[in-house]
Amino acid sequence: MSETSEEKIKRIAREIYGTVGGIENVEKLIHCMTRVRMTIRNDDKVDIEKLKNINGVLGVVEEDTLQVIVGPGTVNKVADEMVKEVGVKLGEPFPNIEIDTTGMTDKEIVEAKAAKVKAAQKAKQKQTPIKQILKSISNIFIPLIPAFVGAGLIGGVAAVMSNLIVAGDISKSYTDFVAILKFIQNGVFSYLAIYVGINAATEFGATAGLGGVIGAVTLLPGMDINAPLHNIFNGQPMSAGQGGIIGVIFAVWLLSLIEKKLHKWVPDAIDIIVTPALSLLIIGVFTIFIIMPIAGVISSSLVGAINWILNVGGAFSGFVLGALFLPMVMFGLHQILTPIHIEMINKTGSTPLLPILAMAGAGQVGAAIALWLRCRKNKQLTNMIKGALPVGILGIGEPLIYGVTLPLGRPFITACIGGGIGGAVVGGLGHVGAIAIGPSGLALVPLITNGHMMSYVLGLLAGYVGGFVATYFFGIPKDAILGEATTVETDALSQNGNKKVIDPNVAMTTITAPVIGKKVAIDTVSDPMMAQEVMGKTVAIIPDINSKIYAPVDGKVTMIADTKHAIGFMDKIGEEVLVHMGVDTVKLNGKYFNLNIQVGDTVKHGDVLGTVDWQKIIDADFDPVTMTIVTNTSDFKIDEIESNIQTKDNTVLMDSRIK
Repeated sequence: MSETSEEKIKRIAREIYGTVGGIENVEKLIHCMTRVRMTIRNDDKVDIEKLKNINGVLGVVEEDTLQVIVGPGTVNKVADEMVKEVGVKLGEPFPNIEIDTTGMTDKEIVEAKAAKVKAAQKAKQKQTPIKQILKSISNIFIPLIPAFVGAGLIGGVAAVMSNLIVAGDISKSYTDFVAILKFIQNGVFSYLAIYVGINAATEFGATAGLGGVIGAVTLLPGMDINAPLHNIFNGQPMSAGQGGIIGVIFAVWLLSLIEKKLHKWVPDAIDIIVTPALSLLIIGVFTIFIIMPIAGVISSSLVGAINWILNVGGAFSGFVLGALFLPMVMFGLHQILTPIHIEMINKTGSTPLLPILAMAGAGQVGAAIALWLRCRKNKQLTNMIKGALPVGILGIGEPLIYGVTLPLGRPFITACIGGGIGGAVVGGLGHVGAIAIGPSGLALVPLITNGHMMSYVLGLLAGYVGGFVATYFFGIPKDAILGEATTVETDALSQNGNKKVIDPNVAMTTITAPVIGKKVAIDTVSDPMMAQEVMGKTVAIIPDINSKIYAPVDGKVTMIADTKHAIGFMDKIGEEVLVHMGVDTVKLNGKYFNLNIQVGDTVKHGDVLGTVDWQKIIDADFDPVTMTIVTNTSDFKIDEIESNIQTKDNTVLMDSRIK
């Protein structure tokens, strides 16, 4: 019986806690669009491999926080379930569970305290200045992303309707409605400095309300445009928003320092009155006359430099940026781009950088489609792609990155090439900008500046095709193609409908036990992918110590793993049968396996294929359970034989017939 959606969420939450050292090893927990982000107390207690193998976990990233990727639509539910179990809210510290020394020897107490000190030192080492800056930027802007996306899409609709009104395609009576849409859009972007000020104050430890006021100060509310303040450096009139988001963040950081100092110096009796007033006065004046002019030069220079690079470099700049964005995401460096996008939107009305960088996701999509076509026998991989591809097309690429391409290596590189090709097209066409940040992929289309949507779509198509071609021909790892790299296609194969068959006169066959031993329920197997029969109909047997390996079908050997722990067959009705000996025995690199067959050999039920030293596999702490899997189950009607729990070399496990 399959688990319900609610049961799945509870299981993932429970299993994550089980692999990270328990609730007591988590300091606090938040989530973003795709990841549960945990601050861990003792990294030594985290079992990364088990965490990665949880069914429902798409990938794991180890940075200053432990990031577990579970995908959009699931992440918020898993995170809520995890904090609900503890009784805290997202972002709140978990209860500090002290070391219980009851019953511990002196040595154990010393070791426990040493582990705690080591974890603290390791946490400090992780917080390099660059990582701390990136983390702070992320914490400031992530809460605003839903507002960016929502307001941006509404602004996109308003822009399209405005054009239709001008062209006469729709009535001018919609003008008021368009105005309302623009009011909503401007509710975010006109007062963004205030929102950023509040979030920055929270991040830096200042009072949130004071941070919002400093953000508002940069807007110079109430300034008479006929008698403006003047820049003390060049005498030019100052303008609202000069210095932009960069100035706000720096000003609020200074506010946090001043406020903390004043709390120490000002007597408690007047602290609540004096400290806020002095903090605002000092930082407010400093912001207007020092920070805004300097930050204005920095932001204008930065925006100008990026525009110059894109205008002069064209397709070349687009290729480089599109190709390098995925590695930036992998290392978390993409967070630094958020304030840059915002500055470009504030100064020019759009960011031409975002559409180019969005091509990296298109390269991922193309690579994933190529993997799906070339690796159809790898059910685990294709199921992962099926789940991650739709959200990847819509611009959420992390499930594809961490669940598909990055673990395989080469497809990640070819996906980067696809992103570069898409970026080259967008950069070459030029003038393609986004009026808001947030989504990418197809979801970014409504936010593209008027008249350039088709250029962006052409870039997406180029990225899809580039990633697909590069991956299909150059990016497929052999071990990702279950049986395909060493499959023998012989003249004996003929076609019966869409199914390959060796003997078109045979419509039914049996699959027998590949080992002598005890048949066990599949849901008791320690490998979750096998236990859930992700790759196809599966039967599990715990082999006797002296059991040899026997042919489970009448047919041909189509694949032998380099590590000898798996053998593939095709029987007379076209069934693709995989015998997988042990769990994680790929790590033995062929040790203890001795096979006497080759790819292309014809075999019959019960033929001895080789020997395995099961005892040494067990002594090496590996599970010897052997799985027999029909990897193209959907093409056949398969009945599992429940009798004969103790198997022999000719014990029938399954009856199969063509559908």
